[in-house]
Amino acid sequence: MGLVGVQENGNNEMGLSLGGKNKYTRMDSQQLTNDDDSFGDDYNSSEHHTQLQRKKTTRKYVFACSVFASLNSVLLGYDVGVMSGAILFIQEDLKITEVQEEVLIGILSVMSLLGSLGGGRTSDAIGRKWTMGLAAIIFQAGAAVMTFAPSFQVLMIGRILAGIGIGFGVMIAPVYIAEISPTVSRGSLTSFPEIFINLGILLGYVSNYVFSGLPSHTSWRVMLAVGILPSVFIAFALCVIPESPRWLVMKNRAEEAREVLLKTNENEAEVEERLAEIQLAAGLNNTEGKAVWRELLSPSPELSRMLITGIGIQCFQQITGIDATVYYSPEIFKSAGITDKSKLLGATVAVGVTKTAFILIAILLIDRVGRKPLLYVSTIGMTVCLFSLGATLSFLGDGSVGIGLAILSVCGNVAFFSVGIGPVCWVLTSEIFPLRVRAQASALGAVGNRVCSGFVAMSFLSVARAITVGGAFFIFSAISALSVGFVYRCVPETKGKSLEQIELLFRDGYELHGSREVQLGDVEHLVQK
Repeated sequence: MGLVGVQENGNNEMGLSLGGKNKYTRMDSQQLTNDDDSFGDDYNSSEHHTQLQRKKTTRKYVFACSVFASLNSVLLGYDVGVMSGAILFIQEDLKITEVQEEVLIGILSVMSLLGSLGGGRTSDAIGRKWTMGLAAIIFQAGAAVMTFAPSFQVLMIGRILAGIGIGFGVMIAPVYIAEISPTVSRGSLTSFPEIFINLGILLGYVSNYVFSGLPSHTSWRVMLAVGILPSVFIAFALCVIPESPRWLVMKNRAEEAREVLLKTNENEAEVEERLAEIQLAAGLNNTEGKAVWRELLSPSPELSRMLITGIGIQCFQQITGIDATVYYSPEIFKSAGITDKSKLLGATVAVGVTKTAFILIAILLIDRVGRKPLLYVSTIGMTVCLFSLGATLSFLGDGSVGIGLAILSVCGNVAFFSVGIGPVCWVLTSEIFPLRVRAQASALGAVGNRVCSGFVAMSFLSVARAITVGGAFFIFSAISALSVGFVYRCVPETKGKSLEQIELLFRDGYELHGSREVQLGDVEHLVQK
């Protein structure tokens, strides 16, 4: 290090006072190299140690921000899990019909699309961080109404409020995490909301099992009331996490964005480069005057390809029937031959454990093997398991073999879902859109997700009664097979690319399944174009 400094300053001699003596006198370059080795090694070692410490601190900080931002996802997961069991007691207590059961379960997904639609505009107005806070407040109000609901009508009001809150939370968390995460770990961190959804589902199943012994009038209320608790942690999280640096740049608050980047970027020297890249991608000087929604409604060819990919993958995530598997797992196992209520709820706990365990595999692999290989494994595996479940329920009857294969097929389906399309779906939609439209385009993807979720949840029992439960899963299997082709044709590999680079994958009719690399310097050309 000392030698480099001498060369840069154009000096051939250097004086340092150490212990009253001048160690370095006029000498040739060979002497300088030999005598300075120990000093250079010590200096490099110290600098390396400092850099390692900074990396550790930065990673811990970004990790903590990602965890806190994902807490809203626990609310969605808990509701999905707890309603699968609570509905058994709601039926008994409020005497609701099968159609009312479908509406009660599905209305949350339908109403969450309103939250997702409003979430994009809201997050652009008040920021990503405070949109998460708003989501928690609305959900908490809904959960409180549901807990004390004396009738089906009041229970529906609570479900509507909870759905809107979930809609806000489910679209903003992946966007926020993608915008604060380093490129190298963005895939893993952006998968955190899916981890917390799975954790929430598991907690919902456990809650069902634990409180199932209470009287029917009380048990489902306690189950739903527990869902209020995560909001306390969300309130604390808002005091800890920073605002998204990309949102701050959009609001011309570059200094605040720089401060956030200094906390979230491992290499301090790259902060200015990243800030300039974000400012360029934001189009502060050349995208003014064109409304975001107008751009989304009359998109350019490259934005059209992004929308097809983002909305398409979100719809396939739900239309392949994951919510039917999770919401109605007691009904599925009942069709397989399990009749005891405690055994039904125990089997659903096994589903929740499997779903949560396999999401951890996806987190470990998503930034190593890439998004697309995980999608292939996931969609192909789901197709096989859904077909197996349909065949088991249709042809094997109520014997122990049928029960075992049904449980295995359901667990296999949720495992393959968690390994790929579950988390990767949210990662992709938070990555592929340009900054100026990212929040609202991601909201459109979330709307597609919620519409498909609501459609499946509100129609599954009716379809199952018409063509049998096994027949319904044959349909899901066929749709899952179509998703394999969609992944091949429409989904690019985004591993290892910055958010600004990913835009270039969709430019000029670029073949998405190709392998051309994108250079950082191309970002300016893209924005100018």
